[in-house]
Amino acid sequence: MRPVLLTALLALPLLTAGSAEAQTSYPMLMSLKPVAARIGTTTEHELESRYSMFGAYDVLVTGEGVTGTVVTPMEPGKDGKEPSLTKIKLSFAVAEDARPGVRDFRIVGPTGASTLGQLVITPDPVVVEQPKNDTPDLAQAIELPATVCGVIEKGEDVDYYRFTVAEPTTLNFHCRGMRLEDRIHDLQQHVDPILTVKNATTGSTVAAADNTYAADPFLSHDFAPGEYLLEVRDVRYAGNRYWTYAIEISSRPFVSHVHPFGVAKGTTIELQTVAAPAAGLVSFTAPMDEPAGVRDIRLPMGEGLTNPVPVVVSELPVVIESGGENGTLETAQEVAFPAGISGRIESAADIDCFAFEAKKGDRISVEVVARRHWSGLDSIVRILNADGKPLQENDDLRLWGKRTYQDSMIENWTVPADGRYIVELRDVHLRGGDEFVYYLKLQQSEPYFELSLDTDKTWLSPGTSAVIFARAVRKNGFTGEIQLHIDGLPEGVTASCGRILAGKGNDGCIVLTAAKDAAMTASNIRVRGTADHKVDDETTITLETVAQPMQETYMPGGGRNHWPVEMHTVAIGRPADVLDVKLSTSELTLKPGESTTIDVEITRAEGFDKNVTLDMLFQHLSSKYAITLPEGVTIDLKKSKTLLTAKESKGAITLTAAANAPVVDRQQCSVMANVSINFVMKATYSSPPLFVSVKGE
Repeated sequence: MRPVLLTALLALPLLTAGSAEAQTSYPMLMSLKPVAARIGTTTEHELESRYSMFGAYDVLVTGEGVTGTVVTPMEPGKDGKEPSLTKIKLSFAVAEDARPGVRDFRIVGPTGASTLGQLVITPDPVVVEQPKNDTPDLAQAIELPATVCGVIEKGEDVDYYRFTVAEPTTLNFHCRGMRLEDRIHDLQQHVDPILTVKNATTGSTVAAADNTYAADPFLSHDFAPGEYLLEVRDVRYAGNRYWTYAIEISSRPFVSHVHPFGVAKGTTIELQTVAAPAAGLVSFTAPMDEPAGVRDIRLPMGEGLTNPVPVVVSELPVVIESGGENGTLETAQEVAFPAGISGRIESAADIDCFAFEAKKGDRISVEVVARRHWSGLDSIVRILNADGKPLQENDDLRLWGKRTYQDSMIENWTVPADGRYIVELRDVHLRGGDEFVYYLKLQQSEPYFELSLDTDKTWLSPGTSAVIFARAVRKNGFTGEIQLHIDGLPEGVTASCGRILAGKGNDGCIVLTAAKDAAMTASNIRVRGTADHKVDDETTITLETVAQPMQETYMPGGGRNHWPVEMHTVAIGRPADVLDVKLSTSELTLKPGESTTIDVEITRAEGFDKNVTLDMLFQHLSSKYAITLPEGVTIDLKKSKTLLTAKESKGAITLTAAANAPVVDRQQCSVMANVSINFVMKATYSSPPLFVSVKGE
């Protein structure tokens, strides 16, 4: 915190309808230039956004070893008004022991937390693209190793870099472009980069790469001594000033995968690396004290460490696919149930089969972990009986009810009879190779629930409330109520944690309230859900899940999508367009078939006269992203006044309970005042908690 700066900010006039935008908006980060920072250095970068970043005072970065600072002075103009800063300077300090790879970051200011940007952490010197390098004769000279940072800023833009190879060597070119844009909220079209290396003398093509990691290329080539040109462009010859890229070029081995992919906790094993150039075996011990799951591990190699490589740390006993034939019913590899199976689809048309014994009534889940972590495998998995009859099949799985992945999952399959069963795994396109590694979980189905947050940031101002929505997906027989919890709130903020009702309920909310004297600050929070699940008449177990924050993204055509991210930031800013949302009651009780009206009054900031929409459902177009009302309770729009135009400040929402609405006691809800930022995004201001009950006759 910077007290002098905050005092100055609080004295500044509000952003109002008289500004360039119709209402106050948090900054939407669009690009960082250069997009990479070197380990062990402190460097300056230009950040560009939609909507003003004036007053930014903090930078939050995921992981450890990287800190950010706002460099641009936050001073009013000569006329005393605040400027609209859509470009500012940041400084990133990267520790000597910082892990290489990509970090999420965001800025915090008087309008709360921004959307996320991305920063590449690299061990090599960072080379920034020069303004004129669009033809071979203007190619920018670079020395290797290097991380080349540039922008495909316009249509038909082609960037050229010249480098010299003094002696025969293998060079790797790892390009990040498209992958840096998944979290960029308002970047509806992404770059599709292609790399081409040419002989600088003859102009002939030496090597090229297009799609390796989704649209991002990876190129590895054995070079003879000579002069070469690296050509970088969008494969469609399209361009956009926000299309940044980082290309890591070095002769170090680049490890993309390891086999076995899964290692049991506490086990030491020799891992075969899939690397360019080939790097052989490395020793790895899976830690006992870390949670199970995929970990990005830097493995020992030579005198240093590799780039971070995904490895599954398993709580299940791990079986490694045998070297013999296992592609038929007769040759299926026998495994003891339960098991984690580490295997690989070694060649085209390869099929892996694993046989296990099961009892009638057993409930079994099978999950493939592969493509989510850049394995070449696009899996399809089947369960067969001993005669080869298919009993269950899955291609793609879905997580948090929102995102589809090319891995496979069969959940809660009931075994029809005692006997021998086969899990069959192959690539859906019958491809294969060294990089087609997988980890296959074969285990007893256990009740659990997934939990996700509709957004990754919450903005409050002193004395106001805000709402966080959580959505649950229940699995494997769990149907119960889920209580929400929140950890890590900033000073001056309190929470009223709601619940997700049992049965058909999917959504719940947490209403935050900032004290009237709360200072401008921010912190990353964690939302959890807990539930009691009755196994039988004598046994009840407690389930707990940490919620996955999701950043909203603006899709082509006006769609609203989500991307899983690592942090949800709660920030206290200064007052904005809506200063308060007051309700005529905080407790509402309905009988089946009854209707009741809640009067709603908003307090507008001086000069703010744009439309405000009242709602109790969080929705966009026909999609409803959060419904916290009890089952059978709906909004009667004909009897409600939800659109407040111009200078209107009073509205109403009428709730109706269906004749068969179940009895519910004090379900926490929120009345929202929504102000449009763009076609997809809205600034949401919340009332204090509203508790809705349904009583029997």
